[in-house]
Parts: sequence; C-alpha cells; structure tokens
Amino acid sequence: MFKQLREDLACILERDPAARSRFEILTCYPGLHAILIHRLARALWLRGWYWAGRFTSQVGRLLTGIEIHPGARLGRRVFIDHGLGVVIGETAEVGDDCTIYQGVTLGGTKLYKGEKRHPTLGEGVVVGAGAQILGGFTVGAHARVGSNAVVIKPVPPGATAVGNPARVILREQRSGSSSTSQGQGAANATQAPIPPTEAQASPGAWQPGGPGPLCGPDAKTSTWSAKPWQDLLQNGRNAEEGAAQPPAGSEDFAPYGVSRGDDDPLVKVLHELINHTAEQDDQIHRLCKAMEELGQRIENGRHPLDAERLNRMVD
Repeated sequence: MFKQLREDLACILERDPAARSRFEILTCYPGLHAILIHRLARALWLRGWYWAGRFTSQVGRLLTGIEIHPGARLGRRVFIDHGLGVVIGETAEVGDDCTIYQGVTLGGTKLYKGEKRHPTLGEGVVVGAGAQILGGFTVGAHARVGSNAVVIKPVPPGATAVGNPARVILREQRSGSSSTSQGQGAANATQAPIPPTEAQASPGAWQPGGPGPLCGPDAKTSTWSAKPWQDLLQNGRNAEEGAAQPPAGSEDFAPYGVSRGDDDPLVKVLHELINHTAEQDDQIHRLCKAMEELGQRIENGRHPLDAERLNRMVD
C-alpha cells in the first residue's frame, strides 16, 4: 500500500509543474484523495459489501467532487488533475500511467445490466478537460483525447481524438500534414509576388496607356495570397513562417483546448480581411493618382485605410 502511495506521489510530482512537495500533494490534491478513497470502496465492493462500497464512494464524491464507481478498475500511477466533475462509471477501466483532467466523463450509452457499458483506457492515455468518452470500447495505449471532445468510437493506440463528435487523427497523418504545410510554405515563399511600387504597378492594376483597369490577360492575377476562410476556421491555426515548431507528439492536442502559439481562427480571418481590404484600398489610391496625372479630376476625400490600427483593435 505504501509503495503504491509513493508511486502516486512521484507521478504527480513528475506531471504537475505546480506540485512543490509530497506533503503538499498528500494534503491538497483531491485527485489523489479520490483515488485513495476509491481503493477502499473497491475493496469493499469486491468482498460483496456493495452498499458499503457505494456509500464510501459517495463520501469520496462529497469530499472531492470526483465520482468513481466502486466497480471501476483503476491502474497504477493514475493522475486526476484538479478533478472537479470527473465521473468514472461502473464498468470503466483505466490503465496504468493515465492522466485525466477535470470535467471528464467515462460514461455509458447502454442501460443493460451485466454488459460492458463504459470505456477502457489503455496505458498512458491522456484525456483533456471536459472530454466525454461514451461507450464500451477501448481507447488505445498512449492515445490522447482533446479538450471537450465527445468520443463514441474506439481510438487506435497512439492516435489523437479531437472535436464533437471526435475525429481520430493518426500519428502518421499528423506528421504528414506538418511536412506538407512546411513544403507549401516554402513554395509560397519562393513564388510570392513582389509588392508593387510607384514605378512598377501590380499586373492587375491599371497603368497609363494600358488597356484599362483590371482587364486583359493579367486581370486574373491577384495579390491576395490568403488561404480560404473555410480552411482557417476548420484548422484553427496555421503556423506563421519561421515560427517554432511544437515538440514532437504535441500536434493537434492540448488538455485545456489551447496550445502555445494558438490563435483564434476568427481573429485570423479578420486579419486576412483587413489586410486584403488595405491592399485593395492601396490599388484604388494608385489608380486615382494615375488618373490625376492624366488630367482627370478625382474627388476622393477619404483618408487611407489604417490597417495597423484595425489589426490592433482585433487583437
């Protein structure tokens, strides 16, 4: 028993940067208290003292805010971080070295007694805050479930499940998409158009003596190189060129739903709109200037668009 307690204290010190001492963990961590009370409740349950086991688990729920059915099986070195609102059902199984954050439900979708109604977590699984894993399937070893994900089907070992309903992202897909995005970024960098100057306007802009504004074979050329808005909203983040790459194995997952370097996708779309509008405004001003040089009178009392100010307001 004391060996198991030492393992619990050591694993919390290793995984929680806020933990400062074993005494602090032993006295102030409700996740540890809930696991200790569960071990007592499960011992009563296995001896056939079902009411005593359920009553003990309810006392643990009252003291910690974590509900673990005495029939559930928990492995060694399980860490329930913060833990408020965690619910683990009767037939759930949690493997060794799993980490569960607050608000997680290991629940069931069937109402028949004697069946496997709750999920099984393999070794080393990490379940993000607010995630719901519902059903009698298995989440493979070292898989990760993202914050607020709703998982209703098995997750392969080493994969990541994110979204509602959760979509499964295999490790090969994460590495492949990362390399693809890096290759596309390099290609865009080599093919990026040179910004037009006063002496050399962009191909799509009207020039004195030319065929007219935005017409002819170069009319299809655009200086806006932004990605489609739908991709920005779906992906949630696109790394800027030169940004530091995340550590290996950390892609597409964050236990609290926010990772380092993440940007709000709506904010990114607004920035793209502002930058595109500024480019169009600049083209209009250059067009008006060219017409004035030809002797045309242009009434344009508007001030140039202050894109930097708008971007600061969005941020």
